[in-house]
Amino acid sequence: MTTDVVIVGGGPNGLMLACELSLAGIRPVVLERLPEPDDEPKANGLLGQVVRLLDHRGLHERLSGDTRPPRPNSAYFTFGGLGLDLSLLELSPVHTVAVPQRRIVQVLAERAAELGVQVRRGHELLGFSQDQDAVTAEVAGPEGTYRLRARYLVGADGAHSRTRKLAGIAFPGLTYDRMTVRSAHADVPTDWIDPATGALRVPGFGAVAPFLPHRTETGGFSYAPLPGQPPLISTTEWDQPATDAPMSLDELRASIGRVLGTDVPLGPPGGTGPHVLRRLSGGNTRVAERFGDGRVLLIGDAAHVYSATGGGPGLNLGLQDAANLGWKLAAEIRGSAPPGLLATYQTERRAAAERMVLNAQAQAALIAPGSDVTGLRAVVAELLGDRDTVRRLAELITGTDIAYDMGDPAAHPLTGRFTPELDLHTEAGPVRLAELTRTARPLLLDLTGNGSLAGITAEWSDHLDVVTARPQPGAPAALLLRPDCYVAWAADHPDTPALEALRTALRRWLPTTG
Repeated sequence: MTTDVVIVGGGPNGLMLACELSLAGIRPVVLERLPEPDDEPKANGLLGQVVRLLDHRGLHERLSGDTRPPRPNSAYFTFGGLGLDLSLLELSPVHTVAVPQRRIVQVLAERAAELGVQVRRGHELLGFSQDQDAVTAEVAGPEGTYRLRARYLVGADGAHSRTRKLAGIAFPGLTYDRMTVRSAHADVPTDWIDPATGALRVPGFGAVAPFLPHRTETGGFSYAPLPGQPPLISTTEWDQPATDAPMSLDELRASIGRVLGTDVPLGPPGGTGPHVLRRLSGGNTRVAERFGDGRVLLIGDAAHVYSATGGGPGLNLGLQDAANLGWKLAAEIRGSAPPGLLATYQTERRAAAERMVLNAQAQAALIAPGSDVTGLRAVVAELLGDRDTVRRLAELITGTDIAYDMGDPAAHPLTGRFTPELDLHTEAGPVRLAELTRTARPLLLDLTGNGSLAGITAEWSDHLDVVTARPQPGAPAALLLRPDCYVAWAADHPDTPALEALRTALRRWLPTTG
């Protein structure tokens, strides 16, 4: 028996892909080598485009605990340890959800179970071979070694991906071996916390705004009072002697003294944990030479890793990899994919990964030590008073500047971008656009007011949802959304050329009936 898809890795990216495939009618098998979910503290939240993507899949409320739609941060954020004044922007793209990675995994595992996904815990990929029809994986499970044959195998198995290595895919990039990052959950003196701003007022140094990294000539310091957790304290230093000793709060306190030039008392964290207490030496920014080899594909950290730049870029990018790949791979398996559809996964997501490389390298340069960097930061800080500069950097760090090539050079400005947020008025009543995309099906949104587009889409009726709503001020008259919620076509005036462009987009992204 041949399984449609085997996903190697039951972390957030693997589970997200499993959910996306299931929504498209494909039941994957997920192999996870750990017998139980990993409790080790990792990412602390989600940033940018991915927050809205999860809202479009009905997962935002589960992750945030908030019944309201995602609301952007309109106050401040950071780029390379410099503050971004988001209040300068008419509409901030910086959406955030403070949620630990273990909760993200829990929510996605629950959703995968609802969709009937089979997750095999304690099962580890040992090797694989592939032919023109399928991949044969050798797997070690609790009851011994067995073989599993699948039409496709997807590696979602992290930065040290065995899938990538077995496929012989190179992983070029940069290694930052001078940097040491120390992090710990710890209690700080309560009378140091400003009740109005939440800033940590450090005697002998000054106020440290929450979540905003501070750079000095000797390193970096950050204070993150995440909800429901003790504050997360972190330092960054360069060229520190290596040590094999276990990490401790005393080591972090000594590091803070070198970075800030003053002492910050640290107490053991309250609560049951798990708590962070770690030292990371060095870092990597790498992108796989290719995102697939035959019937083997890569997503998430298996395809790209980034040195710490704030906002968990790897996780945010990886979940979007899954949304991009899921519907395309499902169409390929069903035999209904238009020519070249699956190949666009690498084209689109590798470009997004390279864009994140630019972001990571720029931020790494701005937090490095040295008086020359201090001068650079002073110049950049002046530029951050400009609204357009703030907008462009905010879009860079959130991934909202990504625009896929949809094949039409004369396309509407929204084409290739993630769908705008719209509140719609339909015959069935008011609805948010995000609520119409929970099934991960292509969607044609007709805002012409007369339902005139329905006849054009008859050929694709089995594969496309068509929703008619009242015209929306400031919005296009019509939008075609791919299953990953990116705009494949849009028009302000559906005239003859625009309607022909719609037919072209439908032929490019959707199968025809039969």
